Amino acid sequence: MANNKLAIIGGSGLYDVEEFKDREHLKVKTPWGDPSDEILKTKYNNIDVFFLPRHGRGHYISPSNINFRANIDALKQQGVTDIVSISAVGSLKENLPPGKFVIVDQFIDRTFARNKTFFEDEIVAHVSMAQPTSNGLMNACEEAIKKENISYQRGGTYVVMEGPQFSTLAESNLYRSWNIDVVGMTNMPEAKLAREAEIRYASVSMITDFDCWHPDHESVDVKQVIKVLQGNVEKAKNMIKNLIVNFENYIDPKDPTNNCLDVAIITSPEKRSQKTIEKLKTIAGRILKK
Repeated sequence: MANNKLAIIGGSGLYDVEEFKDREHLKVKTPWGDPSDEILKTKYNNIDVFFLPRHGRGHYISPSNINFRANIDALKQQGVTDIVSISAVGSLKENLPPGKFVIVDQFIDRTFARNKTFFEDEIVAHVSMAQPTSNGLMNACEEAIKKENISYQRGGTYVVMEGPQFSTLAESNLYRSWNIDVVGMTNMPEAKLAREAEIRYASVSMITDFDCWHPDHESVDVKQVIKVLQGNVEKAKNMIKNLIVNFENYIDPKDPTNNCLDVAIITSPEKRSQKTIEKLKTIAGRILKK
């Protein structure tokens, strides 16, 4: 159990957890470029935890320009085994009002301008995304949320749009016709890359608005989102503290993420150059060195 390490990736509004006093900022280099910002390494209840703001501190990176590969590689370099994503999203359902949290268990990826795999040169791998989130980690998130008496829904589908613009009304209604729960801009390809890196992943979405479909609410704007975010973020920080303490209690040794590369790489060994193996050493070194 001692080898399990948790990282939090903070989305819009969540750029730090100020209560973490034992602080070390790590500037990490990766073969894919620089991550969004320095990684905060800290301790809470004597447990190591890592924190990375997805958009950078001060929110200067657009969703399409986030270096998702560098973020995941940088966290894996620190020995991270579990990632919980905290994201701001819009609601596509009446029963999911602003302020409610959703523990997401499925995604629909509608992005088109992002690098979505580590396996782009010479070495080809096909990981399963049938169950993109870790059930054990979702259980840990649920317990952490319950402890704070936060209104939440366990399970839901998150459609990831390219952005940075918000949805058109036609898009919003299309997503609703698909029975999707929330819409956002950042969990893909993040979840796909975490799976390729054999890092267990869970997503907690904080609802800030009703997108633009709801006839009784104004179309979403940044001012409105920030207002709701301020309340959500304080709840999220308390949830994170609970999560740090409890997540190891829910780790499933049979989680399909743990060894998913065992059955994913299809490229013959003789076609794998040493240069590419070196580039993938953090992500897939476990399997490529065999």
